[in-house]
Amino acid sequence: MRETISACITAGNEEKNIRRCLESVTWADEIVVVDSFSTDRTVEICREYTDRVYAHRWLGYIGQKNLIKDLAKKPWVLFLDADEEISAGLRDEILGEFKNGASTSVAGYEFPRLVKYLGRWIKHGDWYPDVKLRLFRKEHGKCGGKEPHDRLIVDGPVRRLQNCMYHYTYSGISDQVATINRFSTITAQGKHDEGVKFRFTDLFLRPVYRFFRGYFFKLGFLDGFAGLVVAVTTSFGVFIKYAKLWEMRREDTE
Repeated sequence: MRETISACITAGNEEKNIRRCLESVTWADEIVVVDSFSTDRTVEICREYTDRVYAHRWLGYIGQKNLIKDLAKKPWVLFLDADEEISAGLRDEILGEFKNGASTSVAGYEFPRLVKYLGRWIKHGDWYPDVKLRLFRKEHGKCGGKEPHDRLIVDGPVRRLQNCMYHYTYSGISDQVATINRFSTITAQGKHDEGVKFRFTDLFLRPVYRFFRGYFFKLGFLDGFAGLVVAVTTSFGVFIKYAKLWEMRREDTE
């Protein structure tokens, strides 16, 4: 008998995405959802797939995942956000690993994440392959990192799978810019609280490097106009993060 898996989904006002996400994990042995008090139909849709739907205030990307991990009852945990989807190929690859017993020799699995943005799959640049460790033995893993970028920390060997998780990350450019604004504030505040000093070299050189790395070195230009948007907005996100750090440091002296 294969080892069992809890698919754990964090959500909040995701009625446009949540059904696709849930459908992609109906093969899991249980589905657990933690919702941060949605005001749309997210919870209603989730209850069509599982009775293990919990409401909890938002604890941050790291805190929310550690909370849902503790709610899982199966020995293996698969983390998903509501705007993600397990592809059919990845599903079959995971089940194959578990059915043939390969999962008994590892503590976790990582796999590439493929983003759909501006009507196309982004297959180059800084957004791909974007390998994520999301499937792990519950007793050997926890969520860490720095907000808003959570990262799984696993005690034991990790195997990389070949098939992709899909990510429907932004509804459009305006949505992306709003997210950049929100995430850059969180990141800048974290650096400020840690006592990181502002340097003009970070403000000017890091964004330029990030653009050239994504657009040229990682062949982002092969993704057409969408690739250009990704490279420019990613660079802008780096710039605005350090500009906000400068602003916070300036306010400290007033």
